[in-house]
Amino acid sequence: MADPHDGSSPASGDDGHGHTDNGVPESGSVVPDRFSSDEVFQRIVADADHEITSGTRELFFAALAGGFAITITLLVYASMYPQTDSSVVAAMLYPIGFIYIIIGGYQLYTENTLPPVALTLERLASVPSLLRHWTIVALGNFTGGAIGAVVLAYGGVLSPEAGAVAVDLAATGVYETTNWELFFRGSFAGLIVAGVVWMNFAAQDTISRLVVVYLAFLTIPLGNLNHSVVSFTEAVYLMLVGDLGFLLAMTDFVIPVLVGNTVGGVVLVTIVNYYQTTEERLETARFENVRRLSIRESLLGSLAGRSYVPLFDTVEEFVRDPDSFRILVPITNPRTESRLVEMACALASTREKGVVHVVHMVQIPSEPTHGKRRTDHDRITAESNKLLGDVRDLAERYEADLETSTLVTHRSFEDVFDRANRTRPDLVMMGWADDGVWASARAERPIDELTNRLPCDFLVVKDRGLDCSRVLLPTAGGPNSVLSAEVARGLREALDAEVSLLHVADGPGDRERGETFLAEWAAENGLEDADRIVDESGDVEDAIERAAEDNTLVLIGATEQGLLSRLVTDSLHMNIADDVEASLLLAERPSDRPLLKRLVGAGRREK
Repeated sequence: MADPHDGSSPASGDDGHGHTDNGVPESGSVVPDRFSSDEVFQRIVADADHEITSGTRELFFAALAGGFAITITLLVYASMYPQTDSSVVAAMLYPIGFIYIIIGGYQLYTENTLPPVALTLERLASVPSLLRHWTIVALGNFTGGAIGAVVLAYGGVLSPEAGAVAVDLAATGVYETTNWELFFRGSFAGLIVAGVVWMNFAAQDTISRLVVVYLAFLTIPLGNLNHSVVSFTEAVYLMLVGDLGFLLAMTDFVIPVLVGNTVGGVVLVTIVNYYQTTEERLETARFENVRRLSIRESLLGSLAGRSYVPLFDTVEEFVRDPDSFRILVPITNPRTESRLVEMACALASTREKGVVHVVHMVQIPSEPTHGKRRTDHDRITAESNKLLGDVRDLAERYEADLETSTLVTHRSFEDVFDRANRTRPDLVMMGWADDGVWASARAERPIDELTNRLPCDFLVVKDRGLDCSRVLLPTAGGPNSVLSAEVARGLREALDAEVSLLHVADGPGDRERGETFLAEWAAENGLEDADRIVDESGDVEDAIERAAEDNTLVLIGATEQGLLSRLVTDSLHMNIADDVEASLLLAERPSDRPLLKRLVGAGRREK
């Protein structure tokens, strides 16, 4: 987990405890020699905010390293026992793996029963966000522990005597201990670890933290307690060198310990410590006047609105006109993304009550220090308003209302969907990034693609000058092509764009059917006057690339290939994005595709 001494200490700025902005005690004031429970809680919230907004890859590999570090604990304990013939002496080095994890800043599941839970109790993060965090860390820990067990089993690291001790540890847990005993032993271990986390944030120097971690984790072997990641590593070792089955290991050993660790950490420590802090903890730990999640948002996450509260959000609650057409445009740099805003204003101007809401997303790497929060708030808001001034001038060219707001957050992509769920626009227009999630030719992240439904229509724009004078719209039918047609009509009306339609037939003998399809589709979508091109090559990619040479903007629908299908085949959309010189617009409309099609669907047109 992150270092609690990374600058989030409430010692910066006057905090009511006799400190100035520089952290220097005021003359004549009493300097406390330890943090109050409120101050400890503030430090935990700041750290949890950083952790729960971490990306999946970052979180998983930090947990993987933590799980592998647990191997050290099993290694030294199993090796020391036969050499000393004393479990007490062997236990002296048991905490070494946990010291690596906590001092080294890795992720451990049992540590995460405190900081993210505190954020959830404050309704700054939803329960689904917490469960996502727990799942990623647990999977990373178990994967790291399994890798370590493989090394111990087949790497010749353990002596025969030490190997016998490791086998006996797992066998005792599986065959000689009841599930209830494992649960309560795990509960006490979870209590100890969560307590270590709390004291870790209360400690003011590394030596104190080291002593706390060592003594606390020493009680686990001495008290004959169980830790879930250590237990999983022991169980995998026995599966590799013995005859233990995976299902039996999980049901009769690992899961009871895991549940006990969770209950011990959450119920016995986190909630108790949470309720001993005062009601001012939120205002002093975060930006002022932050709106917490509603009960429904907190329980259902993005399904009911937001799943996480950003550091600062200037959007005001509004009463939406049901007859208006709202376009949300998230941008990170108003200077370089002005063409995207202008395109949104052009599309909004074709609607009777078109409204463009530009949100300036300011992404910061970590929580500002306590003394600078208000200053940063004012500075960021003032600078954002200045940058958005040029964007507001664009709206004067079109008959569309324009609203602006500023969003300060650790995240970027996720908050686009949180904002869309919260404000419910009709359309979201966002910029393309090669390292972004839309590089998979979808508007959603892979996991969200399987579990969620888009809150509205999405357009992802790859800006290569964004000249909308000549527009190419390839189509084989489908809702995404219908959305592309709506955009093409809007660009034609607002910017006098020339629109060309393209349909790729399966071969020379299929030309007549292709012409019939394209004529009917054009009539259905209000593009009867558009140029119609039927390509007989049967090669969709080459046909689009050839036609794109005479156009400045290409509108394509998001791929309907399933997630697994895209992993084993080339993406037509990405090849087009890389090869054409025109700007590209990826359109995706919400759909209710069944899970099987989301996984292995071939799409409407195979390459």
